[in-house]
Amino acid sequence: MRQNDDFHEIVIADDGSGSETRTVIERFRNEYPITIKHVWQEDNGFQKCRILNKAILAAEGEYLVVSDGDCIPRADFIAQHKKHAEPGYFLSGGYFKLPMSTSRLISKDDIISQHCFDKEWLIENGVKPSLKFMKLTAGPIRSRLYNALTTTKPTWNGHNASCFRSDAIRVNGFDERMRYGGEDVEFGYRLKNAGLKTKQIRYSAVCIHLDHERGYVNEEDRERNRTILDKTVKEKHVVTPAGISQHASDGEIHESRHHQ
Repeated sequence: MRQNDDFHEIVIADDGSGSETRTVIERFRNEYPITIKHVWQEDNGFQKCRILNKAILAAEGEYLVVSDGDCIPRADFIAQHKKHAEPGYFLSGGYFKLPMSTSRLISKDDIISQHCFDKEWLIENGVKPSLKFMKLTAGPIRSRLYNALTTTKPTWNGHNASCFRSDAIRVNGFDERMRYGGEDVEFGYRLKNAGLKTKQIRYSAVCIHLDHERGYVNEEDRERNRTILDKTVKEKHVVTPAGISQHASDGEIHESRHHQ
């Protein structure tokens, strides 16, 4: 809600949260004049891809800006995605990861004031100085230069990425066979296989990533994900057989693909 540019709606993709989350969402609905949709499913393990597909279908806007619940977007986050959005492309942003000690210190006031994006504030509160601070300190000119020079490949990042909704539906959304580990990247490869190009905006659209435990991580899921990802890359798959069409009417899928 601290964004300095307008946006149409917030769609919350909720993979099994309880009543406390619903209470927070209702409070936000009462405090802010923006459409907030809460798309929820029962907790049955890590099913991020499934709830993302349902959220994509619930979204009414033509363009999707995606981030994760453990991320805090800088005030110009939406503005930067809107500025760089272009048909035939998806945008790949980055993040600045915080240690657990600093993550626990950030308050609502620190977000409102944007102190949590300030280099000096972060160092004072436990973040070690490093070149990674360039993501937070680069101005408009340097951010364009850094975006062009970075050797990091532009991938679909669940914490910071965007594309046209019609493109997401064209590749049948996220592959719901996948659990944690590479599920976002696989979606991005299918967008590329469908003909989309990528724009690197990791120094322009900035979010900070809070640290937290990941009890849902296991090697079996990672191995299955690697197998699916490898096939997507080698066989140049565009449409997943386990995607968004499972939750949508044929008419909606046809209409979105027709607009391509």
